[in-house]
Amino acid sequence: MQVTLDHVQQDQRDGPWILDRADFERLFEVLRADDRMVIGPSLADDAIVYRELTGPEDLPSGVGATQAPGSYRTTTRADDRLFDYAVGPTSWKRFVFPPELPMSRATRTPAGLRFDGVVAEVPRLAFLGVRACELAALSILDRAVGAGPVGDTDEGARRGAALTVAVECAVAGGTCFCSSMGTGPETDAGFDLALTELADGFLLRTGSPEGERIAALLPVRAATADEIAARERLLEATRTAMGSAVERDGLPERLLAQLDHPRWAEIADRCLACGNCTLVCPTCFCTSVEQRTDLDGTESVAERRWDSCFTGSFAAVAGGNFRPHVPDRYRQWLTHKFATWPAQFGTFGCVGCGRCVTWCPVGIDVREELAIIAPAPAGSFAGRSLPVIQPGAGTDLPSETVR
Repeated sequence: MQVTLDHVQQDQRDGPWILDRADFERLFEVLRADDRMVIGPSLADDAIVYRELTGPEDLPSGVGATQAPGSYRTTTRADDRLFDYAVGPTSWKRFVFPPELPMSRATRTPAGLRFDGVVAEVPRLAFLGVRACELAALSILDRAVGAGPVGDTDEGARRGAALTVAVECAVAGGTCFCSSMGTGPETDAGFDLALTELADGFLLRTGSPEGERIAALLPVRAATADEIAARERLLEATRTAMGSAVERDGLPERLLAQLDHPRWAEIADRCLACGNCTLVCPTCFCTSVEQRTDLDGTESVAERRWDSCFTGSFAAVAGGNFRPHVPDRYRQWLTHKFATWPAQFGTFGCVGCGRCVTWCPVGIDVREELAIIAPAPAGSFAGRSLPVIQPGAGTDLPSETVR
């Protein structure tokens, strides 16, 4: 018999719970009743992207994706599972750290110029389908842009207003390496609710008082020992399929010791300096400020916009450009992610989502570059080839066909 948590004794409320697939729409109803816009994965232009959802019918049912360096293809599965795909090109960063954000406005009036700050409206959002690596990325972004006495208050407000429903990964993509970075595939913290898609429903856990409040409104039953074990098997299979492509131990020191490695120039021969890797990255936070004026010169708006350390003018200062060449820019990006970020923020700047690998037009693979420039010491997994993840690997589910 299904019950809501309101009818469960206090000492039996720890979960985990099972939300049957037939009742999944109730989660949407509860979130909308809480005056939240639900943002989650949906199929658009042959890619799985994050956008507003009206109900479970908008989710990518029976859709998967195959990924490789410089390659992304959605696939048609032989089942109706909702979350069996690796991350797509968009990340949650765009909802908490928007690509464009007005900061101040100057208006010409008869009395002279008037300057006003711009306070953006913060929407009440529910993020549905946040993966473990993405939870880690949101936490890293909080630390990078929101900390300190001059932290980004807009990012903090947007994060604070959002409710997070995580989904654990049942498949590993061909460019995923979250297991190497210690960020997945399991979700342990940073969520309000966490779901694991099983055969007939979702194993549900709560991670905050707000999550408990939402869960109390859902028709659930206690998970059985077999269902709890099924989650563990699923995650272990995903972790095994992904392999370990990056050795974290000692990586900052190994990488900083190779600033003159000839490989930097070889990478630059392929790198287009297009900035795709930074645009899809869930933790990159470089920005610039642009002044935009209307046609009659009455109003001017200062707008913060995403920028990239690969942009030719990004390092231009009075007197010159201190990163004028592509090798300099790529080295800055890679060493920041894997070497200097830990000293700044206490963690790596990479969560192993693999987006930078998939969406690089020329297929530059950071796993391969790190293995060449800063190889792991003997006795670790150094020398192993990178894992090749086949469609559906890590599960007992049917294989897929490319769309």
